[in-house]
Amino acid sequence: MSSLFQLGIDVAKAKLDCALRLPEGKLRHKVVENSPSGFQALNVWLAKQGAITTHVCMEATGIYWEAVAEYFAALPGFTVSVINPAQIKAFGASQMVRTKTDKVDARLIAQFCFERRPEPWQAPTPAEQTLRALVLRLDALQAMRTQEGNRLEVARSALKDSIATHIAWIDGEIDRIIRAIRDHIDHDPTLRDKQRLLDSVPGLGERTIATLLAFYATPERFDNARQAAAFAGLDPRQCESGSSVKGKPRMSKIGHAFLRKALYMPAMVTLYRTDWGKQFRSRLAAAGKPPMLIIGAMMRKLVHVAFGVLKSGKPFNSALHGA
Repeated sequence: MSSLFQLGIDVAKAKLDCALRLPEGKLRHKVVENSPSGFQALNVWLAKQGAITTHVCMEATGIYWEAVAEYFAALPGFTVSVINPAQIKAFGASQMVRTKTDKVDARLIAQFCFERRPEPWQAPTPAEQTLRALVLRLDALQAMRTQEGNRLEVARSALKDSIATHIAWIDGEIDRIIRAIRDHIDHDPTLRDKQRLLDSVPGLGERTIATLLAFYATPERFDNARQAAAFAGLDPRQCESGSSVKGKPRMSKIGHAFLRKALYMPAMVTLYRTDWGKQFRSRLAAAGKPPMLIIGAMMRKLVHVAFGVLKSGKPFNSALHGA
């Protein structure tokens, strides 16, 4: 469905700066709270503008965009697109935009939406949303545990009991969240079946599988495995120009940083402790690839393999990967 109106939203923690592009090209602005009441107020305002069918665009920055994206994706007449911030930055440079404010950014996103007509965003299922929240909470708690452990090593004696008490609380919360993740997957037939598929991939452990399910449980959201890898910023970036500039390919890192962090250790385990990973490492090392490039390549390979397993519904086949 083609939308006559385009709504660009610049998302912040507390507010949404909105720019509505009218069919004749004029822009109207609205600022609302980034909350359910703010979303409703924005919807009422759009109705007053006659924006019955609207293409809503926003950047995927942090987690503050998720609630408003889910709200409008569930409404009839609305199409939601969630854009990589790098695309908006490049588009702004192409438009010679020199000013950066929330209002200007909202206008830029609305204009990008009008000119580029980005693909619709598919909201994760409620089960995926819950799993993603649990996985991210576990990661935050484990980072907190590391910080407090470091503090305890150098703390004065007057503070050691306080820090130790906090560490004990964090450890209890970590155990509780781990059990909640297991229970959530076990009680959802779709997630449970997909967990079994990913469990067939040598090198993937319980936490990595939960992370992959949180972000890739619906592989139909991506056209192919390359897009799935790009979502995590694991796609290679070439740097060549003419005959004199030929830089080494590097990981783009234009994607979800949490996924890259979560895949680093599984890639190491796969490369050094599984048959198919050892053969993968030997093949790249024989071609002269440095160790860090091989690790990055395995991180990308794990996403490709996970995507293929989930898309096909068939367990990992070692014969397809040289093992």
